[in-house]
Amino acid sequence: MKFTFNHFNFNVLDLQKSLKFYHEALGLTEVRRKEAADGSYTLVFLGDGETDFILELTYMRDRNEPYDLGEQEYHLAMQTDNYEEAYKKHQEMGCIEFVNESMGIYFIVDPDGYWIEIIRKK
Repeated sequence: MKFTFNHFNFNVLDLQKSLKFYHEALGLTEVRRKEAADGSYTLVFLGDGETDFILELTYMRDRNEPYDLGEQEYHLAMQTDNYEEAYKKHQEMGCIEFVNESMGIYFIVDPDGYWIEIIRKK
């Protein structure tokens, strides 16, 4: 028996705001969408156009309060082929949350408070 990665999920309060953020900050685009027949939820799957990894954004129509993200001891990590340009872009967007210069990484935060680690591609 073999298991392979399929996708990772973030629950979001404002789907349009999140889609804009992920496209602007990371270049992710929608690859498919699933909507409940009654409109109670929407699942949007985002891809990077390079790998098979998918980020699923789940929007629950009736959810109004922010999600409890706990102590943020988890995160999504993405690598970039132009670390300096990415850092500058994220700095201009005001979404950098934490920088670890000694490790050569930094974290951005999405509209719902999820952390995304940015790593220099080796």
